Amino acid sequence: MLQRRGSGILLHISSLPSSFGIGDMGEGAYRFVDFLGEAGQSFWQTLPIHPTAPYHDHSPYMGISVFAGNPLFISHEHLIREGLLRRGDLGNLPSFPKGRVDYSQVTTFKEKMLTLTWQRFKERRKGPLFNKWEGFCLDNDYWLNDFALFTALRTRFRGLSWSEWPKGIRDRRIDEVRSAEKELSKTLKKEKFRQFLFFHQWELLKKYCNDRKILIIGDMPIYVGHDSADVWSHPELFQLDNDKKPSVVSGVPPDSHSKTGQLWGHPLYRWDELEKTGYDWMIRRITHMLKRFDLVRIDHFRGFVNYWEVPATEKTAIRGRWVAAPAVDFFTHLAERIPERSIICEDLGVSPPDFREVMNHFGFPGMKVLLFAFGKAMPGNPHIPHHHTANSVVYTGTHDNNTIRGWYAKDAASQERLRLSRYLGKKVSVRDLHWDVIRLAMMSVASIAIFPMQDILGLGEEARMNRPGTGAGNWTWRLLDDHLTPSLARRLMKMTTLYGRSR
Repeated sequence: MLQRRGSGILLHISSLPSSFGIGDMGEGAYRFVDFLGEAGQSFWQTLPIHPTAPYHDHSPYMGISVFAGNPLFISHEHLIREGLLRRGDLGNLPSFPKGRVDYSQVTTFKEKMLTLTWQRFKERRKGPLFNKWEGFCLDNDYWLNDFALFTALRTRFRGLSWSEWPKGIRDRRIDEVRSAEKELSKTLKKEKFRQFLFFHQWELLKKYCNDRKILIIGDMPIYVGHDSADVWSHPELFQLDNDKKPSVVSGVPPDSHSKTGQLWGHPLYRWDELEKTGYDWMIRRITHMLKRFDLVRIDHFRGFVNYWEVPATEKTAIRGRWVAAPAVDFFTHLAERIPERSIICEDLGVSPPDFREVMNHFGFPGMKVLLFAFGKAMPGNPHIPHHHTANSVVYTGTHDNNTIRGWYAKDAASQERLRLSRYLGKKVSVRDLHWDVIRLAMMSVASIAIFPMQDILGLGEEARMNRPGTGAGNWTWRLLDDHLTPSLARRLMKMTTLYGRSR
């Protein structure tokens, strides 16, 4: 159950201001936290922080590890302060585009800097940072070695999916794994060091937030990409065929938004195998998240209760079926290991009774999204503010939605715009539209209100983060330095204070 009334901003790490082509955990992140404090905000929500892949459009929901952090978010400014880089090492910075991420350009630059950092670190071989690195490797051994080896092998096999690797290493024969670890030992240390740097910097940033009474909300995709360290290292936990490829995959059935449903393509869990171990791997995963974040939003929470199973040979999600998962048993085991479960459920779409029963039984808060509130069934719509409950999180929109202004201009039907006007009790002004919708969220009885940064700025469709169903050009929007103005902080603070959400 949520105990704290407050509000916050949704902004991914990649979208932060930075001089290095992508947001990172450097000065831009700390300035953003200062802005949150000046604006009276209590929460900062990010998207998943895992390493991403170009063949998945760098989607944070298709990461190559559910435990690792994205090295692209490592701050060069911190490395300079640690003495691992020199200002002169940066040379003439590439001409990074403003307002968006060019992942190819950023990856090339970051790779060069991180390689140099590793060389400098090896030369030291002592000191507080070296001791912390050794401790990090020991504490995270349950995932770190597999991730490092997976990353090194992907490079060795030139990006081939692990199910296409030579059979011995694909199937993790003990002799093959040990041979690869010995041959690639230097590369493994380098990869582990990058993970150490990421989480070292993350801990410093999280402490800075918490010291200012700002909590970080993380995002956990329920499913794991097939081409990941997790599926390669634990194939017994996933429904795979003899060639180690998915036999069935994830998705959702047809609905009013899609006649063919959505075919996501993740391998599905073998809940029977997870149950045999007391759900150890899944509980380790959630524990890992809760160490890094103050609260965790679980994407597509329904999959813990029942999931849409589609044969891997299908081209659409039409020919699937609902399969029950052991939600009550799993979350009972989780409660024994983690008494304080700071979990938010993504419960959008159709919610059958058994799904609601699980949420209510464990007291998990759900989500309300205002952009979904003004359809034909508006008076009874669960997303409309007069139906909100205290144990919930209200969003103006999510990473998958258009911005408020983009929705109003491009997505909303004329009747939806009319209903919004009637609900507000006034004629809508496009200039102030975003503040009107933010106000509705602020007024809600929902304990937490979250606003994408693009909505705080009143930006249009060009600033949306993701367009579901498209395969390229997403996850690139970035905040500019001059967006975070004192006047914007004051305006947000006044509204936050008025509706009892200030810290």
